[in-house]
Amino acid sequence: MVKEFDYRGIPLDQLQNMSLEKLFELFPARARRSLTRGITDGKRKLIEEIKADKAGKSKNPIKTHIRDLIVLPYMVGVTVNVFSGKEFVPVTITPQMIGHFIGEYVRTNKRVVHGAPGVGASRSSLYVPLK
Repeated sequence: MVKEFDYRGIPLDQLQNMSLEKLFELFPARARRSLTRGITDGKRKLIEEIKADKAGKSKNPIKTHIRDLIVLPYMVGVTVNVFSGKEFVPVTITPQMIGHFIGEYVRTNKRVVHGAPGVGASRSSLYVPLK
């Protein structure tokens, strides 16, 4: 049996029908403060693009540099390409992301993978034969 998603005890379909004021009360303090201080023009444009994509009006993929947009219930199911500092990484919004920032799901740095030390890496490697 698959567990139904709920956010703080409220199912997803009720969250999508809930008014923004009541929804804000469910969010943690940081998200609530960010949303009550207002939405900038860039975020407003991104939200309109998400709504258009959800309605099926948009044909192009959504690309954004905005990483501090909080995921709201009506955004679930949309794929947004978020800039990582080097490339756009696709993020499909799931119900578990509600209340989190969209940038939390895109890594901005790669894991360090060290190779073998080369010639000149240390003083002792001066005397190691090349073949």
